[in-house]
Amino acid sequence: MSRLVLFNKPWGVLSQFTDREGRSVLADYMDIPGVFPAGRLDRDSEGLLLLTDDGGLQARIADPRHKMSKEYWVQVEGVPSDAALDALREGVALRDGMTRPAKVRRLGEEPRLWPREPPIRVRKHIPTHWLALTITEGRNRQVRRMTAAVGHPTLRLIRYRVGSWTLDGLDVGTHRVIQMSKTFHR
Repeated sequence: MSRLVLFNKPWGVLSQFTDREGRSVLADYMDIPGVFPAGRLDRDSEGLLLLTDDGGLQARIADPRHKMSKEYWVQVEGVPSDAALDALREGVALRDGMTRPAKVRRLGEEPRLWPREPPIRVRKHIPTHWLALTITEGRNRQVRRMTAAVGHPTLRLIRYRVGSWTLDGLDVGTHRVIQMSKTFHR
């Protein structure tokens, strides 16, 4: 049996267990020996981070060749047009090449979330909008770069789902351990 840890990472926490600069890390939230992050979630992003003690499962989750989908809830500046959403669906040209096509939909209302500390910046005369954006690769700061490329900078980014695992039932800063069969990732 291997262990899979689902962690709802708060804003400002590094996706590692130690930091020489004294910033907030995973060890501030859990003491589970032998598990390692399966992929990354930037310090200024929030939400689902998976950790495991199984190298094969870790590779299946993190390696873009496996095309495991990841869904993000993204608060963007402005109200994206249909053309902007279509561009995300077709793939966006970034400095490191074209992205794979994304699945994107408007969220009808702001998702019920924990308050972010510190709060996002708010501009009185510029509206914001929430999107659900699903990608199958994981380039550095990819979602932020994609939304900026279509004219809508990301204000808040929450990873809601990786594969079939979601944030459901996880308060911010908490985790849940799942026992997995070693044959799961084969």
